[in-house]
Amino acid sequence: MKTPATRVSRRIGAIEPSATLAVDAKAKALKAEGRPVIGFGAGEPDFPTPDYIVEAAIEACRNPAYHRYTPAAGLPALRQVVAAATARDNGFTPEWSQVLITNGGKQAVYEALATLLDPGDEALLPAPYWTTYPEAIRLAGGVPVPVFAGPEADYKVTVEQLDAALTPRTKLLMFTSPSNPTGTVYTPSETEAIGRWCLDNGIWVVTDEIYQHLVYDEAQFTSILMAVPGLADQCVVLNGVAKTYAMTGWRVGWMIGPLDVIKAATNLQSHLTSNVANVSQMAALAAVSGPLDVAYRMRDAFDRRRQTMVAMLQAIDGIHCPVPKGAFYAYPSVQGLLGKTIRGARPMTSSQLASLILDEVEVAVVPGEAFGTPGFLRLSCALGDDDLVEGVGRLQTLLAEAS
Repeated sequence: MKTPATRVSRRIGAIEPSATLAVDAKAKALKAEGRPVIGFGAGEPDFPTPDYIVEAAIEACRNPAYHRYTPAAGLPALRQVVAAATARDNGFTPEWSQVLITNGGKQAVYEALATLLDPGDEALLPAPYWTTYPEAIRLAGGVPVPVFAGPEADYKVTVEQLDAALTPRTKLLMFTSPSNPTGTVYTPSETEAIGRWCLDNGIWVVTDEIYQHLVYDEAQFTSILMAVPGLADQCVVLNGVAKTYAMTGWRVGWMIGPLDVIKAATNLQSHLTSNVANVSQMAALAAVSGPLDVAYRMRDAFDRRRQTMVAMLQAIDGIHCPVPKGAFYAYPSVQGLLGKTIRGARPMTSSQLASLILDEVEVAVVPGEAFGTPGFLRLSCALGDDDLVEGVGRLQTLLAEAS
């Protein structure tokens, strides 16, 4: 009998696993063993989904209409509500036919890129970037082109940097503000400048706005389509309920774009998954059509924790931590610690440092290698106040020994 040359396709075999989920899984496994691990890995609110949303799901469970297949693009009522909320919060007004409901934000990312990219097309990718973006670009046949901005630039790329990375094969820009992993937020003028550059150069924008309601201090969320309305025919907006409403496990996201792109992505989804689970869609409908009061209370908690975390990190010699203005992450540079001796070890990379931290003080962080920028760590502040102080306190104790 002939043996296949390879058991797994090269396309799928080349995918790197999600580093953030891997760190979170390891932390949870160690906790299950009884170890007092504190996890800063997952970008997941620690709050329960609000009661009114859960009740909407329970009611949907009892309704036989939601026990059957529904349209692949999503329940019309939910698509209408998403369009209305976008007009309210994002400064542009899509038709509900321009909305595709997806199985979480990750599916929206993949489907948008798969719909827009042909093999060999280049996608400009500001770095640090969320770990899924380059993998989804490659899966779509595209080529990720990282454009790096460090802490001295508040992790924001400039038009000049994008222009330097532009080639005849450039098809799109992946834009994220507020950012995962850095928490940086582009100003309205910075967003407008990048949007106009894309418009002038005929480049698509895929903009991930999942953290739009999580901004702090003087920062202001600005949708790139509000800043540059002329981009409407070459822009896809991604969003979802996961972060705003503490609904990461419900798996409801969406993409908004030109009608031909949404129709093509819907065709893809019809073969990939069919409709998103109806119970989750009805929960999302209750979330998006409801008030933002609960979301803002969670934001206030994240804000308090953000300030505590950053102050404690900035007190550690060898760490440089810009103040994040959005999302719920801190992204400190640890380059000042690499190569130093810590409890008999000498970590030379942020990945080695993250492993040492987990082994020595049972704190789980995600190394910058996962986000395209070695020499950094990502810490989520979406965990309880006491755990946050205890966890960063352990870091302070350990890293104070560096010599």
